[in-house]
Amino acid sequence: MFDNKFKILLLIISISGCAVYQPSDTGNICTIFNGETDWYEAALKAQKKWQTPIPGMMAFMHQESRFFAQAEPERDWFLWVIPLPRKSSAYGYAQAQDPVWDEYIADGHAYDSRDDFADALNFIGWYMHGSSRTLGIKKTDIYSQYLAYHEGRGGFKRKTYNKKPWLKKVAGKVKKQSQRYQLQLKTCKANLDDAISSWF
Repeated sequence: MFDNKFKILLLIISISGCAVYQPSDTGNICTIFNGETDWYEAALKAQKKWQTPIPGMMAFMHQESRFFAQAEPERDWFLWVIPLPRKSSAYGYAQAQDPVWDEYIADGHAYDSRDDFADALNFIGWYMHGSSRTLGIKKTDIYSQYLAYHEGRGGFKRKTYNKKPWLKKVAGKVKKQSQRYQLQLKTCKANLDDAISSWF
């Protein structure tokens, strides 16, 4: 009898341990980080490493996946029964596609995963840093950075976004979300810093 109860307890612990954090309010950066301070620590590390703004990186992720770890593009169905291939290879928090993720892996991130928050945010910082270095886009220019992120750096150079009015609107939304996150973060940053420092 005891053995069965013990097994059930272990099962519950293992299931709860595998639960992936999902913010209750993805529009509020304070709610997001207060719900999981490890995410705030990861954001600070990415900011320090790539000199990219936390609100901007988080706004990218908000747009791409709404902070859902296993986000994938929708797929069409043939005769509503047979699943067809997905529209792209984008996956995870940052919706990174296979070719650019492979570049990131080859650049010294061999053990990173697209469905890990810290890794995905580091990828966004890495990409923004690269766009700043190769295209001259300021890291604070979230509108242009997002266009380069979505279209790829080659597409940005060719200004493919000019044929996509809808994409310009999305880039504008990402910029505004970044601005909201920036204002919100000012109100809770001190408390977040205290929360992570209290662990040491």
